[in-house]
Amino acid sequence: MPGWPLLIALLAALGAAGVAIVLYVRRSAEVARLQATLEAERRNWSEKLAEQAAARERLAETFRSLSLDALQANSRQFLELAQTHLAQYQSAARADLETRQGSIGQTIAPLKEALATVTVELRELEKARGEAYGGLHAELVTLRQIHQNLHLATGNLVKALRQPNVRGRWGEMQLRRVVELAGMLEHCDFVEQASLGRDDARVRPDLIVRLPAGRSIVVDAKAPLSAYLDALEASDDETRNARLLDHARQVREKIVSLAKKNYQDYVQPAPELVVLFIPGETFFTAALEKDASLIEDGALLNVVVATPTTLIALLRAIAYGWRQEQIAESAQRISDLGRELYARLGTLGEHWEGLRRSLAGAVEGYNRATRSLESRVFVTARRLRDLDASAAAETIPELSVIDDRAQALQAAAPPGGPAGDADS
Repeated sequence: MPGWPLLIALLAALGAAGVAIVLYVRRSAEVARLQATLEAERRNWSEKLAEQAAARERLAETFRSLSLDALQANSRQFLELAQTHLAQYQSAARADLETRQGSIGQTIAPLKEALATVTVELRELEKARGEAYGGLHAELVTLRQIHQNLHLATGNLVKALRQPNVRGRWGEMQLRRVVELAGMLEHCDFVEQASLGRDDARVRPDLIVRLPAGRSIVVDAKAPLSAYLDALEASDDETRNARLLDHARQVREKIVSLAKKNYQDYVQPAPELVVLFIPGETFFTAALEKDASLIEDGALLNVVVATPTTLIALLRAIAYGWRQEQIAESAQRISDLGRELYARLGTLGEHWEGLRRSLAGAVEGYNRATRSLESRVFVTARRLRDLDASAAAETIPELSVIDDRAQALQAAAPPGGPAGDADS
């Protein structure tokens, strides 16, 4: 029959719809049941969460109370221990500082004495230089006045100089006066009425001038003047000229005679040269007018002819040499004191370095204790403060370390280096 397939399809559709309806009803009932169960579970979980929160709050309160008590006890013990150790460090450092201060005081005392000695030496050195250079103008004025006085006195002594003994005595007096004006009495030895050498070769210098470095100069004041005095009394120019030629010849012969006496064999230390002292500028000028090679020939024989002016200049130069010798000795003493001072400053520097190391050790101990307190104790205390809002106002101060360090002394050796050790 043609309608059966359609009917069968319709019935199948109705059956499927019925099955779907049945399944839907069952599913809806299951969903309702599950929703009721979920709601019950939610209520149960909320109650458990509330109970857990209350328990956690009680546990936290108990833990805070216990931890705060323990922290306070530990902090108090640590602070007491830190204060004890710091007091020990301070006591040891104070005792070491007192000991080093005493040692430094003992070291500084000789340094003060050395500095005082150096100051005195420098003052004496400056005074010597002032005397050497500051009085040059006054010395030149004195030399000019001496020359004028000697020129005037020469004319008055002509008659007295005729007598050999008077002439010799006058030459010695002039020589002594020149030495006094030159300020060389302490470095000159006058040989009066005495002879040096063997019986067969006797020499008698009038003056021995000591030079620095163990040298000497011999001065002979027995100058020939008889021919010059005859020339002064000559009535005509020819006779006067002849007597002046004799005078120049006598001076030359005296130079040769002094060169042959070999003072180096009898005077020790051996003289550097021999000086023929002519006690008047005019006497030597007259001889040079007739024999201009006297100076050169005398120098070749190691004999120098000197008048009062030139001898004063020579002795002043020698006196200057002696002053320079004294200045050199003073400079050497200052150099020695400087080396000693440098060595003692080195010892003082060692004491300061030891003191710096002691201070650095005390600072390092304090810094270690501070870092330990901050990293191991206070950090936990601050965490407890964060958990307890009511304790926020009670803050623990942060401890800071000491960053300053005692600077080490920078020692530099002098170019020559310290010579010798100093007492501590």
